[in-house]
Amino acid sequence: MAEENKQDNTSSEKEMSFLEHLSELRVRIIRALIGVCLGLLICLIFTDPLVNVILILPAKKAGLELQNLRPFGQLYLYFQVGLIGGIILSLPNIFYQFWKFISPALKSSERKYVTSIVTFSSFCFISGVVFAYFVMLPMTLGVVAKFGNPYVKNQFAIDEYMSIILSIMLTSGLVFELPMISFFLTKLGILKPQYMRKYRRHAIVIIMFLAAILTPGTDPVSQLILAIPLVILYEISIIVSKFSVKKTENT
Repeated sequence: MAEENKQDNTSSEKEMSFLEHLSELRVRIIRALIGVCLGLLICLIFTDPLVNVILILPAKKAGLELQNLRPFGQLYLYFQVGLIGGIILSLPNIFYQFWKFISPALKSSERKYVTSIVTFSSFCFISGVVFAYFVMLPMTLGVVAKFGNPYVKNQFAIDEYMSIILSIMLTSGLVFELPMISFFLTKLGILKPQYMRKYRRHAIVIIMFLAAILTPGTDPVSQLILAIPLVILYEISIIVSKFSVKKTENT
C-alpha cells in the first residue's frame, strides 16, 4: 500500500496525458471489480442467512406472504442478493479507487485526507442502508400489508419484494452520501456554503415535500421521521462544504 501511495504521489506531480488517464481509469476499475468479486464470493457463502434472517425478516414482521412464481426465481434471487451484498461489502475499496483516480487533480495537502474521505463515505452509505432497513421498510411494508380489500389476500412475488426493499435501501444509502457530494461539488467550485445557508429554508420545504411523497400514508409523524435525518444531512453538508472551502483557501 505504501509503495502504491508513493507511485501515486510521484505520478501526480506531473501532468498526465489523456491515454495515461485512461490507463489509470482502467486499473482503478479492474481493482474495484476484483473487490466486488471477492465480496460476491463471501456473500454467496452466507446467502442463506442474508436472505432468511435479514432480508425476509421485514416481511415476516409485517405479516406478508411471499411466493416464488418462476422456475429459477430463487436461484436468480440468491445471485442478486450476493451481487448487491458484494458491492456493499466492497464499498470502501470502490470509494478508495475512485478517490485515488481523482487524487492527481488534488493538491498534495489534500491527498492525505483520502483515507478519511473513504471511511466517511462508507459510513454515510451504510448509515443510509441501516436507516432504510429499520425505519423506512417497516413503515412501507406495514402500510402495504394493511392496505386493500379485506376479502382479497395480499401475496407478493419474492422477486418483486426483494426489488422493492433493495431499491429502498440502496436509494437511502445514496441519499446519505449528500455530505460527500457537497464536498466534491465544493472542490469543483460548483457549490458554496454561503449558497446552502442562503437557501436553507427552501431546502427544508423541498425535504418536507419529498418526505410527504416517499412516506406511505398521511401520518405526519412518519413524515417527520424521514424528514429529520434529511435536514440533519443538509446541515452536515453545509459544515462539510465550509470545511472544504477552508482547506482550499489554506492551501
